[in-house]
Amino acid sequence: MPANNFGLSLVVLRNLSLFSGLDELELEKLSKIAGRKRVTRSAYVVRAGDATDSLYVLLSGRAKVTNSDEEGREIILAWLGPGEFFGEMGLIDGSPRSASVIATEPCELLILSRDAFHRCMQDNFQVALKLMQILVGRLREADRKIESLALLDVYGRVARLLLDMSVEEDGKRVLKQKISKQDMARMIGASREMVSKVMRDLELSGYIVSDGNVLTIVGD
Repeated sequence: MPANNFGLSLVVLRNLSLFSGLDELELEKLSKIAGRKRVTRSAYVVRAGDATDSLYVLLSGRAKVTNSDEEGREIILAWLGPGEFFGEMGLIDGSPRSASVIATEPCELLILSRDAFHRCMQDNFQVALKLMQILVGRLREADRKIESLALLDVYGRVARLLLDMSVEEDGKRVLKQKISKQDMARMIGASREMVSKVMRDLELSGYIVSDGNVLTIVGD
């Protein structure tokens, strides 16, 4: 691996919460065996059903985690941005990939093989503990989404999605990440037409204000 790639890999691993318990020497060892991969927009990084052989860390770009039903309809499970990782579950239980990851813009990824990841966990209890904490957090988030699908109507699901995807800025909740009505529908299990109607109603009622690519939540 070229020196500049090694340096970037080290910086990424150093700032990744999963490896926050490693010292500098351990991080350097890990970064030297990490691979790199570039994918174009709309390309599959992994496919559901593939054998799980690596942990991926997104260095740049954005990607979506998806699955499809028997009729081929896409369900978006999550969005990924720089610094986020995926592929850890199959490395633990040996199961195939449970979902596909598709680049929504050109992406660069850091790759850790199964053997390297296992050695890291065996040698560093803090990494194993941190991984368990992250997995518990994701499980809690999955429970919350299931609860939303079961108990909230489409208005409630759209409102919760907007709040979950927004960040606080100058005392306001803003959503800077551009997302289409179709993708919103695929995330909350509704039709695009119904999501469009809800978004229109929320804007007419003054609960959200759209200014270009930035959406501000006025009432939360």
